[in-house]
Amino acid sequence: MEQPITRDITLGQLLDEAVRRVPDNEAVVYTDRDYRETWQQFSNTVDRVAKGLMALGVKKGDKVAIWATNVPHWVTLQFAVARIGAILITVNINYKISEIEYILKQSEAENIFIIDGYRDTDYMSIIYELVPELRTQPRDHLRSERFPHLQRVIFLGPEKHRGMYSMNEVMAMAAQTSKAEYEERQASLSTHDVVMMQYTSGTTGFPTTTSATTATG
Repeated sequence: MEQPITRDITLGQLLDEAVRRVPDNEAVVYTDRDYRETWQQFSNTVDRVAKGLMALGVKKGDKVAIWATNVPHWVTLQFAVARIGAILITVNINYKISEIEYILKQSEAENIFIIDGYRDTDYMSIIYELVPELRTQPRDHLRSERFPHLQRVIFLGPEKHRGMYSMNEVMAMAAQTSKAEYEERQASLSTHDVVMMQYTSGTTGFPTTTSATTATG
């Protein structure tokens, strides 16, 4: 019998399949920083981040932007966001201040993960310029005048920065989300849910967006 071109399965369920089949095989490898995780270890990390995001208040359908190079937790975040029914927004690492401002406004993103920067672009300075409230407001009560939907800025690393959560803090907050709450959120998901928004841009004009659902091939 011919196999169907697509299967009715979510990204989280796809990850579960890999863990059942090859739990001890390597899933994520960064040779430049001696970072390795098996499928079982990767799944555990994904669950910690996903539960941490829920503890932060990230709801199903919320947008989670990521402005970062290919760091280890980029792929972790991709699966963690899908696990809880949120939507990952991938941001071009070469964007400047006007472009990231446009994307945050157009997408109405509630969350953004960032790194220090890339080449000559200082992401931290840009975010503090766009969201000066980060320097004066409690991070759990962020109210941005320019970005009314933005609720959280998270640094994609262990370092702490004014007004932002660190990745270590997000993972530590996983303990605040019960197993029952986590399973209930996953049970509410569908393969027709949007899991990613990708902005593409040409030589002129601002980026345009496309979306992807969780159905896999």
